[in-house]
Amino acid sequence: MSSPAEFYKSLPPITKAYGTICLMTTAASHLGLYRLENISLIHELVFSEFQVWRLLTNFFFLGNFSMNFGIRLLMIARYGVQLEQGPFQRRTADFLWMMIFGAISLLALSIVPILRGAFLGISLVFMLLYIWSREFPNAQVNIYGLVALKAFYLPWAMLALDVIFGSPLVPDLMGIIAGHLYYFLTVLHPLAGGRNIISTPRLVHKLVARARLEYPTNARVPQERTTGVAFTGRSYRLNSSTGRGFSLRRFWSS
Repeated sequence: MSSPAEFYKSLPPITKAYGTICLMTTAASHLGLYRLENISLIHELVFSEFQVWRLLTNFFFLGNFSMNFGIRLLMIARYGVQLEQGPFQRRTADFLWMMIFGAISLLALSIVPILRGAFLGISLVFMLLYIWSREFPNAQVNIYGLVALKAFYLPWAMLALDVIFGSPLVPDLMGIIAGHLYYFLTVLHPLAGGRNIISTPRLVHKLVARARLEYPTNARVPQERTTGVAFTGRSYRLNSSTGRGFSLRRFWSS
């Protein structure tokens, strides 16, 4: 059994960085070090006063300290880590580009008045969940110890639960749209004979190389599945995947 410090050190770089920044953002807000309206996505201030930092900072706030915040952080730790250590293993630049593309897609969607929100971090986490469900479609998921289903259906089950509990649907829907757009353009469209039109830019590869963020090839990588999906260069191989069942509990803020 590894210690918390060893576990944290073993996390892949992009997931670890995003989760850490989200935790620090909430902690700083809890301590009153800044006001949330200073980092929220306010389109008028972005375009009229050129407060462009809001396009980035809004993705780092997942809510105040609560059980709901903890569950969102655990979702990053589970789905982000499994993606970065599985299909994106030794492809840190591609994983970072997936996050960047998802953020850009969510920002574009947020221009639509009905989809506007002050913070898009929850949508970005839900995008990770959606892509994970496509990469591990046959992993068994147990919700509340009552309902067992394949991971492929997990995003829609979450959406249905949000309807039942009266939680906002817009953040989840935006995450599904962004996740499906990425998956369609990088996997489904190339499999149908097209080409990957959003391949990772060289700039992102250079950024990862200069920052030395590549996940070490000799690291011990825990796996939750015995077979799965692998991306290799510009070609794609999709197989059925199996995984051990796990229980997922989600909490909703009022």
